[in-house]
Amino acid sequence: QPALSNKPRKKKKKRKTKKNSAGETVEDNDLEDIDSLLERIEDPGLAPQSRGGIIADSRPLLYVEHRNLNPENELKRYFGARAVLGDQRPRQRQRQYIRSMWLTAPKNTWPRYSKTGITMQLLDTRRGVQHFTFEHHREYQQVQFKFLDAVESMDPNNIVLLLQMNPYHVDSLLQLSDVCRMQEDQEMARDLIERALYSLECTFHPVFSLTSGTCRLDYRRPENRAFFLALFKHLMFLEKRGCPRTALEFCKLILSLDPENDPLCVLLLIDFLSLRAREYTFLTRLFHEWESHRNLSQLPNFAFSVPLAYFFLSQQEELPELERSQARERAAQLIQLALIMFPSVLMPLLDHCGVQPDARVTSHPFFGLNAQISQSPALNQLTSLYVGRTHALWKDPAVMAWLEPHVHEVLRMVEAQDVLVQEAEHKRKIRYQSAPRNIYRHIILSEMKEATAALPLEVTSQPVMGFDPLPPLDSIVSYTRPERTNHPSNESTLSLFFRSLLPNFNLQGDIRHDGDDEAGAVQDLNQGVNRLMAAMRDMLANIQFQEPPRDDNPEGDGDWD
Repeated sequence: QPALSNKPRKKKKKRKTKKNSAGETVEDNDLEDIDSLLERIEDPGLAPQSRGGIIADSRPLLYVEHRNLNPENELKRYFGARAVLGDQRPRQRQRQYIRSMWLTAPKNTWPRYSKTGITMQLLDTRRGVQHFTFEHHREYQQVQFKFLDAVESMDPNNIVLLLQMNPYHVDSLLQLSDVCRMQEDQEMARDLIERALYSLECTFHPVFSLTSGTCRLDYRRPENRAFFLALFKHLMFLEKRGCPRTALEFCKLILSLDPENDPLCVLLLIDFLSLRAREYTFLTRLFHEWESHRNLSQLPNFAFSVPLAYFFLSQQEELPELERSQARERAAQLIQLALIMFPSVLMPLLDHCGVQPDARVTSHPFFGLNAQISQSPALNQLTSLYVGRTHALWKDPAVMAWLEPHVHEVLRMVEAQDVLVQEAEHKRKIRYQSAPRNIYRHIILSEMKEATAALPLEVTSQPVMGFDPLPPLDSIVSYTRPERTNHPSNESTLSLFFRSLLPNFNLQGDIRHDGDDEAGAVQDLNQGVNRLMAAMRDMLANIQFQEPPRDDNPEGDGDWD
């Protein structure tokens, strides 16, 4: 019996050693097989359904997979693990203080993380949906007030100084990222956004889940907006980096945080990312499940992208012939409805694709210039946004060959005065009178020049801050910024003059509130005079006079102003 009892123990130990050695072999030599191993671990019953044509798997629509939030996994599928990771793995073993996260991969170059003063609280749970909110503690509020002062100074260096003292202040990271992007420092801009996401993820509530699709954040609360904006800007960087599948997963995450209100209007973007990532089944399922209560077909992007997704499904040879024929019929039906409802999309789309339509289409008033002029400004913004963003997906010659007969079929229906054409014209006149605020917010964040040029004056005339573009009009404010102690209206004309020359100049200094202290008042006056003299000396020292041209200068004309 002792021999029998020791034998399994010995085998167990041996098996453990073998497992470790196998693990090291996979880690060092077979990195390319990690994704294939993960696919085998997945539920085999879900995989065939997710590859099906029209009906998707049984998981929730906005279900988010953790492994799809990591862009390295997508890049490894394209280029292989060795090309992506290189020699990063030994360096990661030396990292001691940075913990693993889902949204971003922390870097050794980042400052050491410490509590910032942000926490997440669970407000309530209704119908299986949990409502959370971020909260700013008093010390973080003080940093936020300094940040607002730095923004008003219009000097990015003040934000840099603030980040040196508070390296994980989220709004400063978002604002400085915009500054770096304007200076074409894309790498630094992306790094700052990732650091903001890392800072926010460190404050998550233990119950908060990224993947369930049942956790909500209210955009009306200013504390929650930074998380929405950081996720949106991160997915835009991912899409430009060539990771549309990862960007789609982040887009689903943003939509799951507030699917009813959609404060950043990611519904205008999710179709493009689905097509780029070739997730046609997800796009068709989203349209099928949400059309009844969200009227997605009334958005130009869904009206055109969904039939395009069905067309791509009909071209997949691995699908059964029945599903392919159903997808082909569905694509034909929907693209004709899209052309009837939004005729102003066709000509700009063909122009962006470099395609010259035939004479019948060009001369017909239904698709001509009149279709673009007669539409409302709000509809013009939606169509311009879609054409500018998605035109590259329509350049495929097979897509154009599929589109052409449907355009002629729509013209036949127009000439026959079909009822659908008249109903669509009536809908265009009634709807799209003005765009909601979240669409304006989306256009500003997307920076699509075709749509930005169509923004109304009431949007373009007001200042737009990168850390909070177009805040909601019904914001839920938990704390307010204290009023400034020094009011310029109480300053003298001389003080205002020097303040215009030297923004940091302050004649009044620290005003004493005890009006009975005469000695203090005299001291304040002396300090004010000393500041004034110092400011004058500083200004005179910085004045540089231009030397007059010399008489022996042959190129000069002798005149000097």
